[in-house]
Amino acid sequence: MKFQKKLFEGLLLDRYKRFFADVEHNGEKITIHVPNTGSLKSVIEKKPTTPQKCWFSLHGDESKKLKGTLEAIQTIDGAWVGVNTSNPNRIVTEAANKSIDSGKPFLPHWQGFGFYKPEYKINKESRLDGAFLKLESDLENPKSKKHFIEIKNTTFQSDVSGDSHAQFPDAVTERGQKHLTEMMKLIDEGHTCELIFAVQRNDVKYFSAAEQFDPAYAKLLVKAEKMGMIISPLICEITRDHVVLTNQLLKLK
Repeated sequence: MKFQKKLFEGLLLDRYKRFFADVEHNGEKITIHVPNTGSLKSVIEKKPTTPQKCWFSLHGDESKKLKGTLEAIQTIDGAWVGVNTSNPNRIVTEAANKSIDSGKPFLPHWQGFGFYKPEYKINKESRLDGAFLKLESDLENPKSKKHFIEIKNTTFQSDVSGDSHAQFPDAVTERGQKHLTEMMKLIDEGHTCELIFAVQRNDVKYFSAAEQFDPAYAKLLVKAEKMGMIISPLICEITRDHVVLTNQLLKLK
């Protein structure tokens, strides 16, 4: 997915009220939007010795208080981390459609599907991020077997026994627990389900559940995997030109 607007490089001065960030660019302080509700632990340092570099876009509307959008931050160790939580769904949808259109499955288990529906409603209260179907007409067929997708933005990094791990979540996620429970029910009904952890950084070697933040989620993830849930922690490639999903699969630990 190419960025629609040019990304500028600046210095991150402060992130506050979750959605606000002050950045310095060409000697000017600019306030921009942070499209991420998370804590961004392991991404933003509380008191770095030097300000962290960042990439951001500008929209050009001088009447607005927030002049642009934060897209990525460079960690103190040099890795660039994508922070826009809307990008993972977009790039997974892009990969799914390309997989179908080309006839070359992006992931082996995507073989044989002819249609992908983002934002699939599974009941009156809930929807998952997407579903693969054999045919578009299967949308109207409640008995058709589907491959359901849920996507989790992943930015947290932790050293575990000397190895660099991408981990999810970085805080208690009741919503994530609910999704796991719902997907296990779908597996019981004969469907297949996949949890994609879109890892917006490339300085990690393994993936593991962050039991230290949400032990209940970690236990549910183990249970879901034993039931047949496909767990796909995939590296995202981010540059100042684009962000794309790669099929670089992290090993589970």
